Amino acid sequence: MRSVIVSTGTVEEYFARGREIARQVDRGDLLKSEFTLTFEDPGDMFAVMTPARLELFRAAKANPSSITAIAHHLQRDRSTVKKDVDILVAAGLLNIEEVPLPGHGRQKFVRATADRIQLQAVVV
Repeated sequence: MRSVIVSTGTVEEYFARGREIARQVDRGDLLKSEFTLTFEDPGDMFAVMTPARLELFRAAKANPSSITAIAHHLQRDRSTVKKDVDILVAAGLLNIEEVPLPGHGRQKFVRATADRIQLQAVVV
């Protein structure tokens, strides 16, 4: 797995980071197993990275399972957990994988895409 850095930053910083990664690739350097999710506004970052979603990430990392099972484990409503899963999937922090069930059918499993999330916010 990889590490995810969730931070605040400017568009210029975003493109500077992209140019540095391109230079590393051009040099043949081994890239770190991480990605950065950048928000321009700390308020937007905290709107996505709520305490409930961080708890959801931890639960999916510790025990990948169905949305229903995770909702039950967290003692939360399934529909609310599904909405939070969709937001974290869009952010690249969770992945939904369909697995075949013995006999018939398929079930969706929620898995974390990273070992850890590092939150960094600069408020000016």
